[in-house]
Amino acid sequence: MKLAIVGATGMVGRAFLTVLSERGFPIDELYLFASARSAGHGLVYNGNRYMVEALDEHSFDRGIDLALFAAGGDISLKYAPIAAAKGCVVVDNSSVWRMKDDVPLIVPEVNPDDIKRHKGIIANPNCSTIQAVVALWPLHRAYGIKRIVYSTYQAVAGAGMSGVRDLEDGLKGISPKKFPHPIAGNCLPHIDAFLENGYTKEEEKMINETRKIMHAPEIRITVTCVRVPVFFGHSEAVNVEFIKPYDITELKTLLQNSPGITVQDDLGANIYPMPINAAYKDDVYVGRIRRDFSVENGVNLWVVSDSVRKGAATNAVQIAELLTLNPKN
Repeated sequence: MKLAIVGATGMVGRAFLTVLSERGFPIDELYLFASARSAGHGLVYNGNRYMVEALDEHSFDRGIDLALFAAGGDISLKYAPIAAAKGCVVVDNSSVWRMKDDVPLIVPEVNPDDIKRHKGIIANPNCSTIQAVVALWPLHRAYGIKRIVYSTYQAVAGAGMSGVRDLEDGLKGISPKKFPHPIAGNCLPHIDAFLENGYTKEEEKMINETRKIMHAPEIRITVTCVRVPVFFGHSEAVNVEFIKPYDITELKTLLQNSPGITVQDDLGANIYPMPINAAYKDDVYVGRIRRDFSVENGVNLWVVSDSVRKGAATNAVQIAELLTLNPKN
């Protein structure tokens, strides 16, 4: 296995290295790529130091089998097809390939079989979408989802290192450079660019990606995404309306027995998911599970996960693991 990481010096790129090591992913040769300004930097993987190379059109001329991309949309648009044309399978963390009809959008706990139809590029979903569908998929299979209302409370790590620096600086009274307003002591109902319809691109991503991953274009979905002054860990209030009736005890048991989910729902002991406890972990944590009495067959969930781990690096590595079981077509 010859594996490459594109965007190796960024937050997600470094997380790739950590997750690959923790999960014991088989690598015979490792290549690290980034921009020219990062070339020559050294990164340590499993006790060995690797030099970062500048990415160019010839970077994939060496028989690389698999590449994990975390370098932004423009880089992915240019270099993912180059890599794929040379026999390398790309798992891309940007948004540019996600809604392409011939590119599978994969969350391994939800739609692993979709990976079999890849044509050299596989998309990693948006971080907020990943944790949501991990929690919703077993419920959709059991009860059929009619409508979803997402309200997200997203950590600054979702905006990369510059987002983390804005919160660090803001706590010191320094003006923001990444966000349009201070994030320290504040909430910004603004993630990604605004669209003509008043939604943001982040909100549109959650709508379209949920439907694609779950093969459920009929689900009605509305979203509000908010950036909050938390370093790591996205939180989501998810209101769901089912087609079928459900028993709340059975629903909780179903979540407890589903892959990738940890249920934390002991209100008497004040136990519920919190981003401070989800940071640097891979599970999706679900709690505050309660019936919505305002509609028939409604339920409220509180869903928390680390956006850099399960929301990006870990999900991508899980896709890579699927590829070792389902080799290139």
